[in-house]
Amino acid sequence: MISKIYNPKNSLTDHILFMLSIALVLCLFSCKETEGFNDVVTSDKSKPAAITSVKVENYSGGAVITYSLPKTENLLYVLAEYRINDLVVRQSKSSYYTDTIRVEGFEKSAEYEVTLYAVSRADVKSDAVLVKVHPETPAYLLSFPTILMQRDFGGVNLTAKNPNKQAIGIIVITTDKTSGRMLPVEQYYTKAEDINFSVRGFDTLSRDFGVYITDRWGNISDTLIQKISPIYEILVPKDKFSEYRLGTDSPLGATGLGWNTTRLWDNITVDPGWHTEAGQGKPLQITTFSMGTMVKLSRYKIWERGEAYGNDYSYGHGNPKAWTLWGSAATAPQDVELPVTSLPGAVVGDWVNLGNFDCPPPPSGNVPGQTTPLDLAAVKAGFEFNISLDAPRVRYIRLAVKSTWGNADFAHVTELSFWGNTN
Repeated sequence: MISKIYNPKNSLTDHILFMLSIALVLCLFSCKETEGFNDVVTSDKSKPAAITSVKVENYSGGAVITYSLPKTENLLYVLAEYRINDLVVRQSKSSYYTDTIRVEGFEKSAEYEVTLYAVSRADVKSDAVLVKVHPETPAYLLSFPTILMQRDFGGVNLTAKNPNKQAIGIIVITTDKTSGRMLPVEQYYTKAEDINFSVRGFDTLSRDFGVYITDRWGNISDTLIQKISPIYEILVPKDKFSEYRLGTDSPLGATGLGWNTTRLWDNITVDPGWHTEAGQGKPLQITTFSMGTMVKLSRYKIWERGEAYGNDYSYGHGNPKAWTLWGSAATAPQDVELPVTSLPGAVVGDWVNLGNFDCPPPPSGNVPGQTTPLDLAAVKAGFEFNISLDAPRVRYIRLAVKSTWGNADFAHVTELSFWGNTN
């Protein structure tokens, strides 16, 4: 494994990519920031007095400037103009209701000059007041040294830290077969403190993967490049799957309508599927089955119940909201009472916790029960989850649902698919 760091501005090709990345981000985020003011036209063309008593408080990537407002009756807002990097000049505005303005998006921790104006309702500026700010290291540069790339099933896994939980974009690039250039294959935007995601869809041949970090103002880090050989991955064949019912498994419900455990692997992602019986009063809804072969799992996909029979079950009813996936490599794993709460890697009898999972919320942001076509499409597409690279090889699976979207005492799932290495 070889790794190196280079600045994407160092070659013409990479400079073009760099400029395109900035253009994309700048299209998504305006270069002008407004803080609660409305333009008002007036015939009073008098020049407002300048602001005074300026103080600066620096933070990661920006600064908060406080000041005393001039005693000008026609004052409308305070304007800050400043350059955040070699390419971009920004403006921030703050209304006369406040004595604070925020300037942010600076490329690095350095001294920058901010020009402040008091602006009247007739759009007349006061004399300029120059202020020096020295922002702390911005989030994208804080995060860059923490990047860890490692081979994953069908691609590469990336982890990083974002200690200030600011919005950053992690851009993954690799060599394009047609052009021979390093081009983006994933753009992952997040505010999460602990970042962990995988990029897949590649064969096992060694190739260069690169990653750099941007922010919403178009700043961009250097690029870390590593030569990585992805791990072999296939969709685990379902023709060997079989039910392996244990005593603590939940009683089946809606069997008269065709719901049973084997429907979880019939390659039909709509009704019917697996459905437990209501009214059992158990904290977990559990089903157990065998994949028929030992697998080093990489990921899986779960399809919950969506629209059916003229009803919408999305994000409601017995659809799982939180669950644990357990696995076993034993020849004939024994039954055991599974805990409601446990950590990944925990071992209970013949079973190991492969991960605790939460269903993503509706992408529309609406509360459950107010689903949109976007929400319905997400449910129809299924939800995919990674299995930790540290997880052991297993043959048997136990799905233990601990909560549902409808706070029901039963659960239902229409399909499960698994990927990994069966060799």
